[in-house]
Amino acid sequence: MFSTSNYPVSAAAEARTLTDLDTRLVDCRACPRLVAWREETAVAKRAAFRDWEYWGRPVPGFGPSDAALVITGLAPAAHGANRTGRMFTGDPSGDLLFATLHELNLASLPTATHRDDGLELHGVRVTAPVHCAPPANLPTTGERDTCRPWSAREWELLRPTARSVVVLGGFGWQATLPALRQAGWNVPRPRPAFGHGARTTLEPTDGATAALSVFGCYHVSRRNVSTGRLTPAMLREVLAEAARTAGLPVARPGAG
Repeated sequence: MFSTSNYPVSAAAEARTLTDLDTRLVDCRACPRLVAWREETAVAKRAAFRDWEYWGRPVPGFGPSDAALVITGLAPAAHGANRTGRMFTGDPSGDLLFATLHELNLASLPTATHRDDGLELHGVRVTAPVHCAPPANLPTTGERDTCRPWSAREWELLRPTARSVVVLGGFGWQATLPALRQAGWNVPRPRPAFGHGARTTLEPTDGATAALSVFGCYHVSRRNVSTGRLTPAMLREVLAEAARTAGLPVARPGAG
């Protein structure tokens, strides 16, 4: 049983592929508060999901290993990805995200419910800087930093193909930029500020790979969507621009 924060550092460094990284990640028990919460939630469940067998473990990213566009959020939801085992699925936050990706021809289905629902992403990987569901949807800065080796190694493995990233929310922005620096991109000091529609370009430190375009977008949370802070058009615009920057073909709204 792994019980210290040393495990992410050593296990992530030893991963040679994204599949290997994801396999190691789901065994992580480095953050006691998050381990307790994700497992307690998996046992207590929510009444609507009492027949589900919850995932109850760290949630890896998903999408092709040669993704050109990466979408990163905050952390799994207690009764969403902590239940389904796949980032952004089973939670209202994913409803708009996957519907928009499908509209842009970047996802095979407009909905995502569980790991075996047939959804495939086209040139896109979805992940998060914190891989365990946190109480009140808010990990601590210490938990964020403990989880960073997983994120940094994921970015290292994606460097050959990743050309753009959409960061959902200010927490994700703050967590992702240090991971990108650790993975081999130059991040300016002071760091670029988060905002919806913010965009910055990061050059590789070694010149071995292409630059990475980083896009800011309000998080697809139920609160942001229900209040109109983030509209479908706003999300579509950011995702489409990031996909085009990454060299992915994007369908026009209403096409087909």
